Amino acid sequence: MATRFCFITLAASALLFCGTMNAQSPPADLRIGMIGLDTSHAEQFTMRLNDAANPNHIPGGRVVAAFPSASADLVDSTSRIEGYTATVRDKYGVKIVGSIQELCAGVDAVMILSLDGRKHPEQAKEVIAMKKPFFLDKPVAASLKDAIEIYRLADTVGVPMFSASAVRWYPGVVEVAAAEKMPAKSALSYGPAPSLLGHPDLFFYGIHSTEALFTVMGDGCESVARATTDDVSVVTGIWAGGRSGTLHALHYQKMHSTTYKLVRFGDTVVEQKSQGDYTPMLREIIKFFQTKQPPVTAAQTLEIYAFMEAAEESKRRKGATISLRDVLEKAGCPDKWLWTPPKPAPPTATPDGVARPPPAQPTKGKERKE
Repeated sequence: MATRFCFITLAASALLFCGTMNAQSPPADLRIGMIGLDTSHAEQFTMRLNDAANPNHIPGGRVVAAFPSASADLVDSTSRIEGYTATVRDKYGVKIVGSIQELCAGVDAVMILSLDGRKHPEQAKEVIAMKKPFFLDKPVAASLKDAIEIYRLADTVGVPMFSASAVRWYPGVVEVAAAEKMPAKSALSYGPAPSLLGHPDLFFYGIHSTEALFTVMGDGCESVARATTDDVSVVTGIWAGGRSGTLHALHYQKMHSTTYKLVRFGDTVVEQKSQGDYTPMLREIIKFFQTKQPPVTAAQTLEIYAFMEAAEESKRRKGATISLRDVLEKAGCPDKWLWTPPKPAPPTATPDGVARPPPAQPTKGKERKE
């Protein structure tokens, strides 16, 4: 009897131990599929996810399959796809597959990295049909209308997605954006803006410095006007409340140039002091794949692309001021993704029964003396 009791006790202890170990075991890595392989992002992202010895390794996900896709009319695409395909396959153990459908069947989440934004609508449509959450690399598409359609299709069937520039999470950009509690009165952002065939001229590389500008200024840009030369475009946006943000798009700078800078104007002037890499954004991507909660909303992203598309329209119209809301509505943006000003605070009740507006908030800095 004693022997039987000991056996039962040991068996119960073993089951309890195994249950505790299972509860404490880390979740299995997400299986990630990659579409494109014609940009350096394919190599850089896979390196950080698949190489545990890399100092920038990001746990939680692993690239297990990839579908190469090149654009015949883009030399930057055709000249690089073979090399990056070989690297992710031979160095990082990624399986190369023959279709997006095959890719989606064996993964938990997808990264669409194709260089050519013209390919993104069809690629995203296939991923959405397979109900896989996905990160969509820049540019979202080759037009604002197509970008809106991608977000609309994903939203209709409840497939989580997001797109963003890695610059949004550069430590130097985050530092400038968080420098003061009050919104920036103005900001200046400059960076390389070489164009890509078939795209508005800011979509391809201008997205980086544009997104840095919006990271500081926030949403609520109402209009855009642009001055353009062959080498540089100066795009000035007016935000709600009379705030302004200016983009200097340096067309003469080449791909991979690190000539980026962000300056914030408020109670103090704060300048960007450091750059960054893909690591912080990839952490956000893995977190998104785990939680299905995008770090950047559809409305935020589409406003950024509307800024760039409005800049394109201003260029066509010799520097005319263009309304972002008009551009978004013309492109078919749903009302829920159009920016609307916050509602004013309701009047406060007073002892005499007269409703009065809330007291004005004090401004920072020294009081003005009359």
